[in-house]
Amino acid sequence: MEIRFIKRNNLKVKPTDESTLGFGKYFTDYMFTMRYAPKLGWHDAMIEPNEPIGFELGASIFHYAQGIFEGMKAFRDVNGEINIFRPDENWARMNRSAERMCIPKFPEYVAEEALEKLLELEKDWIPKTPGTALYIRPVIIATRVMLGVHSSTEYLFYIILSPVGSYYAHGLEPTKLIVEDYYTRATIGGTGEAKCLGNYAASMKAGEVAERKGFDQVLWLDAIEKKYIEEVGSMNIFFVIDGEVVTPALVGSILPGITRKSVLHLLRENGYKTSERRISINEVIEAAENGTLTEAFGTGTAAVISPVGLIRYKDKDYTIHNGKMGKITKWLYDSITGIQYGTAEDKYNWIQKIK
Repeated sequence: MEIRFIKRNNLKVKPTDESTLGFGKYFTDYMFTMRYAPKLGWHDAMIEPNEPIGFELGASIFHYAQGIFEGMKAFRDVNGEINIFRPDENWARMNRSAERMCIPKFPEYVAEEALEKLLELEKDWIPKTPGTALYIRPVIIATRVMLGVHSSTEYLFYIILSPVGSYYAHGLEPTKLIVEDYYTRATIGGTGEAKCLGNYAASMKAGEVAERKGFDQVLWLDAIEKKYIEEVGSMNIFFVIDGEVVTPALVGSILPGITRKSVLHLLRENGYKTSERRISINEVIEAAENGTLTEAFGTGTAAVISPVGLIRYKDKDYTIHNGKMGKITKWLYDSITGIQYGTAEDKYNWIQKIK
């Protein structure tokens, strides 16, 4: 598929103070788009100015939330080259999400080619300060103008880019989580394992309540028994209990994170005992009380590895590792960011380089 290019007349002013980038506040000059129609399939691929696009208010996306997205990052490595972390995994997961949401699968090779061209064009937007990156947001939304609960027949695929700093304002300081035992995010058989728009809308109420109470994120429990831990609002979750690194099993209601997958690979390659299983909140609390819970951390593209310093459950706070980052957590953070920024060997071929 040919990717057309439309030049922008006036370029945006790039942020100069990389210490104030925050997350998702700035967007680059260009974006990639392609469209889907029944007789044409995916077509009309182009890199064009990142400007507002008009939609009719009857478009399916506004009524039935038939949309999916991904999150990736491009890094400036120590040699000045551009690194993307495991993009093939993101494209594959996005197509799995598409299948669940009745969206036609897209050609992954076209998305990868478009992303590489877009990054070559926007390379000056990639920040250079350690800990910063260019966030990549691919999205597919339903655009057919219709009312009625049916899957759309027309779609827009787009990629936008945003220079970012740390996901959390406090950086690598341990996060504080509150266990949510009333609201639910997803159920087995639902859309929890897809990265779809509705999952995030469903999580916002509990997230707002958590923030008002002074917490960074919600720790979700399963929707049926309100007993088993699932994930954090923006991350998969891990616990180190009695020397074993435990993370909830992918039972259909949890997003299969690429960073999660990478962490498990690193741990197993380096001799750590790991398990993916159903883990109850009572087991975690008991481990916190008897001292066998020595670390907890979250994993995700946005935050990479985020230490957890405190969990509140039923109005009682449990401090983990004296509220500080643990040894395993730090090693994982250093290992993954080292591969991403080119300061550590990429033994697993996880990096896609853009010259």
